Formats: sequence, C-alpha cells, structure tokens
Amino acid sequence: MKGRIYSMQKCPLCGGIFYHDENRAGLFCKQHPQIAANSKFVVRFGRSITKRFREYHEAERFLTGLRFENDKGTFDVRDYRKDNPLGFKNLANKWIEQKKRTKIKKKTVQSYENFLNRAIDVWGQGNVKTIGTGEVEDFLMADHRDKRTNEKISDKTRHNMKSCLHQFLKWVARREKGFELPEFPEIAFELGWRNTVSIGVQQAIIEEVKRISFKIEPKIWLGIKLLATYIKIRPGEMRNVKERDINLESGVIHIRHPKEGSRKQGKFAILDGEDIELIKSFPRSIDPDLYFFRHMATRSGVKVGEQFGPKYFKKFWDKACDNLGVKGVDLYGGTKHSTATALGEFMTPEEIKRGGTGSATNKAFERYFQPRRRESVKVVSTIKDLQKKRAGKVVKMQK
Repeated sequence: MKGRIYSMQKCPLCGGIFYHDENRAGLFCKQHPQIAANSKFVVRFGRSITKRFREYHEAERFLTGLRFENDKGTFDVRDYRKDNPLGFKNLANKWIEQKKRTKIKKKTVQSYENFLNRAIDVWGQGNVKTIGTGEVEDFLMADHRDKRTNEKISDKTRHNMKSCLHQFLKWVARREKGFELPEFPEIAFELGWRNTVSIGVQQAIIEEVKRISFKIEPKIWLGIKLLATYIKIRPGEMRNVKERDINLESGVIHIRHPKEGSRKQGKFAILDGEDIELIKSFPRSIDPDLYFFRHMATRSGVKVGEQFGPKYFKKFWDKACDNLGVKGVDLYGGTKHSTATALGEFMTPEEIKRGGTGSATNKAFERYFQPRRRESVKVVSTIKDLQKKRAGKVVKMQK
C-alpha cells in the first residue's frame, strides 16, 4: 500500500534503523525485533507529503486517512502542503491584492476587504473546500454589527457582503480544482429614499451656492449646476473630469470610468448650447491631464492646480441649504434625484434612463420616477378641461 511510517530513532543495541510492521502496529529493529521505536515518527506519502509525529498511533491515523482519500479518488496534495494554498485567508488576501490592481475604486476594495476580514475571523486558514452552503448561510445570517457603533448592519450591507463573498468564491471555483460554488441564501432589502426638492427650491439652492462660492471658486457653482442638469453624471465622476474629457466642439463630457455602464467606453453627457457657451467662459488649460475642477488660487490647505476634494461640492451645497433653511437634502438627492423626480411628470422612466442617466438597467433610479403621479395629473387635467368646457360654474364641495 502507498505510504510508510519511519522513525528518526536508531536501535540502541545495534544502531540499526527501525522498519514499519503494520501487522504488529509499530516500528521494529530487524536484528532485535523486541526493540520498538517510541518517538520521532515520520509519515511519507509519495514525494509530496512528509509529516512528523511524536506518537505512533497519531502517525498511523494520519497515514490511514491519506490512504482512504487516495482509494476514494479525493486525495488532493494541496490539502497537506505547508504553505496551505487552499487556506481561506490565503486565497482571500490573494483576491484582494488582485482587486487592488484593477480600476475598481479604492473605497470599493476597502469594502471587500472589510467583508472578507469578517469571514476570515470565522474561517481563518481553514481549507476553502470545507465551506459549503450551510457554512455560507450561517456566516451571512450571523449577528454582524458595525464595528464603530455596534449597531446591527442593515439588510443592504448584508446583501453587499453576500455579493462580495459570492464574487470571491466564484473566483475560487474557477481557479481551484475540487471546489464547488455553494448556494447562497436570498437576502432581500429595500433601498432607502433620498430626500428631494422641487425644481424651484433646487434652483434657489444653486443660486445661493453661486452667491457664497463664486468669488472663492466659480467652478464650485458650475459643477453643482451641471450635476442638476446632466443627471447621468455622479458627483464623484464630475470631480474626476479632466480637461481632455470636455469636447466643446462635439458638445460632450466624457466620463471615462463610470460606476455603471461600460468601463471600456465610459459614458457621455450631451451638452446643450447654453452650457457649451458657459463652459467656454471659464479659462481652459493646455494640459489635457489636468482636472477641470481644480483650485485656481492658493488658499489655506489647497494649492493651485489641485483637484477639488471629495467633499468640496457637498460642503458648499450643505452651506447653501443651511442659509436657506432647507433641511435633510444632500447633494445627490438635491441635484440628480430631484431632477429625475421632476422629469417623471413629463417623460417615461425608459426615456429618462436612455437620454438622461445613460443607463438602461439602473433599478435604483426607477424609484424616483412617478408614473402613477404622471398618469394622475393627466387624468385630472383632462377632467378640469372638461369641467371648464361643459360647466359654467365650478362649485367647491365641502369636506
């Protein structure tokens, strides 16, 4: 049978080596068969596996297990390698390193790392092949809490954790023979609503942004104004626009690395004539790699030519809202989603997604369209037209 047990000991009488005798369940000297090895046992199984044991029965049990797997056809030398190539932690760290080398946003990779660290706390360096449907379900449905607040994580966060783990284990199943992707439980969640404002209030906020920021940095107002008009562009994407991405001859802004849609082609916002002329009124740089939304003067904490910070638009939007007494409306909700909500009164969601958002599959955005309200307005408008045409006087009914 494949595999043997050896001992580093020598016979104390003749110095000879001990030989494995499975019938007597031990290692004995051929010249002195009454002398048995009692320590320093080594199991060798083929050329790949060598493992040391203190006791014979431990070595025997290990060898029996290897032979059993070999007979069943399930033996995998990777399960016994010292570097543990199938260890969950080893594979998770390797996957994260691959993600860091892609164009995925740093914040997204950090989320992946956080989710997988939670899994590492549970599975450690355990063999990934031992993780099945039950283990996945138990992990995802466990009492996970926010590490800062100790509050239970939301269903959306739990869903994102599931998505991350699924991506990772799918990658493992593709590259590691012998691992089958487990089934994942359904995790339902409802997306929260962002507060929105009417177009009138939105424009008042934007005018207030202009009043408080134009002398400091006029492109703050320009960026927020464009966000409210070209709703396919996200605030982070707007901030990352470079000089080369604005083609005023063609009338487009090119978003090279969008959150949704094709990352190879990017997405395009089609500018109207008024905004083309507006952008022309701002000085441009001959350096195509400079960020368009950059600081034009040195002030405390910033230098000329530096890109706007991640919260720069938000800072002035929030200040304008405070000045006007508008509460609970963030930059995203007050620009992109407020405009989408207003458009829902006049256009279908499909029309808006195709022409406004540049996405045909953005489910989250559908919540901001109001088809029922649009239909209701149409019906009420028709009724009122009929009332005006057919009745000489409208009598208000008491409630």
